[in-house]
Amino acid sequence: MKKLSITLAVGILAIGGLLVWADANPDKILTGTDAFSTIRTEKPGIFRKLTPADLPQPNATPSVANFTRTVPRPDGIVPQTVPGFRVNLYATGLRTPRAMKQAPNGDVFLAETGASQIRVYRGIDAEGKPGSGSVFASDLGPVFGMAFYPPGDDPKWLYVSNMTTVYRFAYERNDLTATGKPETIITGLPQGGHVTRDLAISADGRSLFVAVGSSSNVDDPDDHPREKNRANVLEYTPEGKFVRVYGAGIRNPVGLAVNPTTGELWCSVNERDALGDNLVPDYITHIEPGGFYGWPWFYIGGNQDPRQAGKHPELRSKVIVPDVLLQPHNASLQLMFYEGAQFPAEYKGDIFAAEHGSWNHSVRSGYEVVRVPIKDGKASGIYEDFLTGFVLESGEVWGRPVGVAAASDGSLLVSDDGSGSIWRVGHSRPPRAR
Repeated sequence: MKKLSITLAVGILAIGGLLVWADANPDKILTGTDAFSTIRTEKPGIFRKLTPADLPQPNATPSVANFTRTVPRPDGIVPQTVPGFRVNLYATGLRTPRAMKQAPNGDVFLAETGASQIRVYRGIDAEGKPGSGSVFASDLGPVFGMAFYPPGDDPKWLYVSNMTTVYRFAYERNDLTATGKPETIITGLPQGGHVTRDLAISADGRSLFVAVGSSSNVDDPDDHPREKNRANVLEYTPEGKFVRVYGAGIRNPVGLAVNPTTGELWCSVNERDALGDNLVPDYITHIEPGGFYGWPWFYIGGNQDPRQAGKHPELRSKVIVPDVLLQPHNASLQLMFYEGAQFPAEYKGDIFAAEHGSWNHSVRSGYEVVRVPIKDGKASGIYEDFLTGFVLESGEVWGRPVGVAAASDGSLLVSDDGSGSIWRVGHSRPPRAR
């Protein structure tokens, strides 16, 4: 039997029937087929690295429909994180809380999609709860994306998106409620299918990026007109004039963020389903302007989707391999670059991303927040299970991470549309028990 010598426990991982302590040291990384995960093996502090060489053949395992049934969170159950960090309930009683965005003054804006409104939270009290909060604007439809413009410490507009429309509200620093009606900037974004429309403003303030997912799993745009200008990140001017398809072949780019070091646009992507448990990896990547990422004809480089066999061979060599491959079917949603001051210095500039959880995997996967270490603005392909525990031992799901944002004190906030809550992850003395 192969001897395993991984020590310094922060969690337990099952490999080949053995229980192995997983190391929080990123020098010890699960690679190859060991890097694939399920809720049985996701433990805070485990680092993973998947590469294109690790991918199985299509349909190596059957495609399954393992849909989530959300149950109430049991008393005393909270998400689990790595040593040195603590978790508390920040807000609850919310109707489908989804994307979040920190304003330059530290306020945190939440898209409460189920209530068709934007909430804003200010400060952290001694118990790790919001200092105050209010509804910023309502009657917005299925709101999701938000972005402040222009970049910097004194934005004048808050951009907000629902499925079909991008609005902007006049904004002054410290506003807790909108002072006027929104201005319509973009209309006619496609309806149906994937409905999230995240937003980002370029570092130079010249571009407004809008994420638009596909309307299907793998329909060919050549003969499905409804896929036109979908599975793309679109570039507009801040005034709403269409510029170009900025990144193409990205099945569902749910989360957008600008790298504060390089100025590059990054995205968090839900890839396609129905090719087996471990295909196709979701991913996090920077977007090359004008770059093509494969959907629907290819995936993770020049791998042909068998459902599109023989189509567009001229594109095979043009498919860009993403920076970080994630467990397939994780449903990777919002991402952010951590710029707070509370976490240890090695976390500065790292990515945190919410994994909403699988339906197309025989054993559930995702239902966590991952951390992607970033050095000099670049990712090496490694990611860490950072916040887990949203699934009970029975396999029932009580929580589903969606949005991530830094609070004013540098703690990490995570929205959870399964339990209608926001969780706070802090690296400090725990809040007082209520």
